[in-house]
Amino acid sequence: MMLSTVILAAGQGKRMHSDTPKVLHRIAGKALLEHVVNTASLINSNPPIVIYGHEGEKVKQILAQLNAQWVQQPEQLGTGHALLQALPHIADDHRVLVLYGDVPLIQADTLKKFIQATPGDALGILTAHFPDPTGLGRILRDEKGNITSIIEDKDADANQKNIHEINSGIYLIPATLLKRWLPTLKNQNAQKEYYLTDIVALAATENIAIHSTEPATYEEVLGINDRLQLAKLERFYQHKMAEKFMRQGVTLHDPARFDVRGELSVGRDTSIDINVIFEGHVKIGSHCIIGPHCVLRNVILGDRVEIKANSVLDGAEIAEDCIVGPFARLRPGSILAPRSHVGNFVEIKNSEIGTGSKVNHLSYVGDSEVGKNVNIGAGTITCNYDGLNKNRTIIGDNAFIGSNSSLIAPITIGEGATIGAGSTISRDAQPHQLTVARSPQRSIANWQRPQKKEI
Repeated sequence: MMLSTVILAAGQGKRMHSDTPKVLHRIAGKALLEHVVNTASLINSNPPIVIYGHEGEKVKQILAQLNAQWVQQPEQLGTGHALLQALPHIADDHRVLVLYGDVPLIQADTLKKFIQATPGDALGILTAHFPDPTGLGRILRDEKGNITSIIEDKDADANQKNIHEINSGIYLIPATLLKRWLPTLKNQNAQKEYYLTDIVALAATENIAIHSTEPATYEEVLGINDRLQLAKLERFYQHKMAEKFMRQGVTLHDPARFDVRGELSVGRDTSIDINVIFEGHVKIGSHCIIGPHCVLRNVILGDRVEIKANSVLDGAEIAEDCIVGPFARLRPGSILAPRSHVGNFVEIKNSEIGTGSKVNHLSYVGDSEVGKNVNIGAGTITCNYDGLNKNRTIIGDNAFIGSNSSLIAPITIGEGATIGAGSTISRDAQPHQLTVARSPQRSIANWQRPQKKEI
């Protein structure tokens, strides 16, 4: 049977106490709803139907890149009412997989197993055993173990509250059954809402087979209702990522202080210290060393690269055997050739640093092309912005730039040229020559320092 996936994402999320819709809060740098849509795309080629409601236009705008069909729930009258809005967009011969925008860590493998284990004419329920099921709907079974219904926590009696098997809310249902059942749901409950859970009792009444499947870990089906639950799932996600990389041969100095907020690949025998944050798309080679308290965003590192403590790299490409930091900042467009060094309190922006070149101390290199084996002294600045335009600096191979120099772009420093320390260079410097541009030194005899005037 064909599959339609529906993601319910219309809720307000009052307990988040936020101006941001709940499904736009983030885990691992991605919106909760984005996690669910991405997982849905792994099991079904058809775009999922997303039921939106509270501040839905804001949700659609921020997540416009998602491949989804958006359907509005004008009034938030419960999960049964939300799913009802999707029915006109679902063919009768489909099965419907129901997911939730605030249950972000459901895994594709779990859903595939769930789909395979549920017969085409049956109702499938993904259940889980929770250590503390407070607030969750309980699975009710008869003496033979068959599921008979689901009772919401608010409506459960004392004995039912002691049941630890919960309803995740994730269902697999033939569309023909949904189209018959959903219009008949009643809202005679404490919340005055139309519960999707009521279809389980309808299935039992009609002797429709009900099959249950459990995920590998109950955390997969944890929903997020407040900031505490958000933080707990964030750490669970990061713990799973840490396990994955350690099993692949990566050393993590403390797995509890490891954060991936995007897509990360790491080669074997790489060492990552504490409090390193990876954002966007990051690719790290083998035998690298990442020091503590670094941020790597959309970065590519070759083999044997060392990033020292407290460095921030954004949109940079770093070839093998380079050393960066500590306290270095590489901005977008920074490209380091093999064996180059960028040291402490150095900022590089939109520049290429050639093989074996060094920018080791307290310098800014922007919009520049630096050749091979160049030494840029401490306090050097490429003056690339004239207040209107960005201009380039070109430094030839084997040049030596003395400390505290200012190179006013556009400018070319010739191959093998030497720039005297403290120079302000505003014209091209000739190859293999010493260029000095600074005022002559003089001493003034009998000079007196100003005296502080008394008030």
